[in-house]
Amino acid sequence: MQKFKLSLDFSNFKGDLFGGITAGIVALPLALAFGAQTEMGAIAGLYGAIALGVLAAYFGGTPVQISGPTAPMTVVSAVIISEAIGRSGSLEAAMPMILGIFFLAGILEALLGILRIGKTIKFIPYPVVSGFMSGIGVIIIISQIFPLVGAEAPAGSALGTFMSLGILDDVFSGSASILAFATVLLVYLAPKVIKVVPSPLVALVIISGVAYFFMNGQVPVINDLTPGGVPTGLPKLHLSFFSVYTDMSTLLIIFEYAITLAALGAIDSLLTSVVADNITKTKHNSDRELIGQGIGNSVAALIGGLPGAGATMRTVINANSGAKTRLSGIVAGLLLLAILLGLSTLVGHIPNAVLAGILLTVGISIIDYKGFRHLRSMPKADAAVMIVVLLMTVFVGLLEAVAIGMVMSSLLFMKKISDVVEHGASSAPLKSYAAEMPWNDEEEALEGIGNRVYIKHLDGPLFFGFASRFQEMVKALPKTEVFILRMERVPYVDQSGLYAIEDAISDLRKEHVAVLFTGLHGQPEDMIKSINLVPGLIPDEHCFDNFSDCTAWLKDYLQKTGTLKDIWQIQA
Repeated sequence: MQKFKLSLDFSNFKGDLFGGITAGIVALPLALAFGAQTEMGAIAGLYGAIALGVLAAYFGGTPVQISGPTAPMTVVSAVIISEAIGRSGSLEAAMPMILGIFFLAGILEALLGILRIGKTIKFIPYPVVSGFMSGIGVIIIISQIFPLVGAEAPAGSALGTFMSLGILDDVFSGSASILAFATVLLVYLAPKVIKVVPSPLVALVIISGVAYFFMNGQVPVINDLTPGGVPTGLPKLHLSFFSVYTDMSTLLIIFEYAITLAALGAIDSLLTSVVADNITKTKHNSDRELIGQGIGNSVAALIGGLPGAGATMRTVINANSGAKTRLSGIVAGLLLLAILLGLSTLVGHIPNAVLAGILLTVGISIIDYKGFRHLRSMPKADAAVMIVVLLMTVFVGLLEAVAIGMVMSSLLFMKKISDVVEHGASSAPLKSYAAEMPWNDEEEALEGIGNRVYIKHLDGPLFFGFASRFQEMVKALPKTEVFILRMERVPYVDQSGLYAIEDAISDLRKEHVAVLFTGLHGQPEDMIKSINLVPGLIPDEHCFDNFSDCTAWLKDYLQKTGTLKDIWQIQA
């Protein structure tokens, strides 16, 4: 593990300040909404966002990461809180158990980083991630059915909500429904008019203001679900969960849920770290990121906050607003702290229907529409894994869904590779991405154009285990004009590998680098054409049967135009 450097970098102070403020503003309505999703209340979401925002940024390994309560972590937390209340009889009696689970989850997550397990995230196949995230989106949407009409959501799973739909007419509130509908409408329409302020915040302020002045007392607000109202000032320190549990069954439940939260927080955070890398063209430290997230979640438990993880939307906004260092995440957390100290009394007047509307848009946004769009063209095995993981996420459990998805993916992949070997094709793993030795047919063919062209040799299947390394290689490319992807020895491409190729081509296009395929055949060709990579991104005429045809075309093009630099414009 790399040595920790905890000193802050102020070289990009202006960009980090603006990025952190923007991300903090976006985080406010989401933190409140996620908190309101649980019996701990909206303020618990804000406490968690503050602790994670500052500590995960300072100790973490992704410079622009913004952390706080997220949809997956909130869904699991809500289940944990309901289970603990069911065992203890009330929220107050259940708090030691709840916060004990959250605290232990943070410790376990940090331990994952200390043991250097963070890098294993690359071995999670795309169908598993796709089904998991879509399942979370479905859970969020289902859980908001009752709050959207002004009623309290039924306790339990998504199945419990479906079973309670018969009473929806009895609890329906027209006023709350109007507020929720207006909130959703503003979230989607506000960016067309107001580009400086995040649309969830616009919806939160405007609709809450309308409700306060024109519907006061007609719709449930946060204060109605918070005995004594929303707390003001600094959060209290909670240490009661350090008491010793003598009940073995309780201890087993605590460890089971803590392991689930730790594993989910690790997956959630590191997936966001990968997104941050793609935007900033940097490389995060996976193990350090887990340590930072673990510290943040443990401290969040100490102050009565919800656990969380790296938040994709907030991280993207932070990076796109000019942030480059860990200072931005600290700024976002401190901004939320300032809001807590100065405006906490106003938070209690926010209608629950407004938060439900915001959460509905969050649920809709994290469904993997790209995966569903390509479902028919994907191999049946990948499609089956995605659907099974989605259904298990919604109706069984999150950790169980990921575990089953991983087992299915591994078994199906081994079966596919055994079929490839049985038919006589090479299935050697991808070679190192260090400087590559030319293949036998390349040395003479490259005369005159070798310094303008980079050739990537793929030798074996491109699947989920190597997809992330392929993307890393593309980011580390030397300056070049043409990128030739040799596919002659690739017998199989899965969904993760396919999307890795698509992302790589998109990144190269942004750098004005042309991409040519050689030897594309069989299953890889069918996969690439199934999602319109060819001819959508790469024209048919830039896919060559063999390497000699490709170099002959390049030499002819160079002779006619005097340059290879503008080939990418043909593809654009």
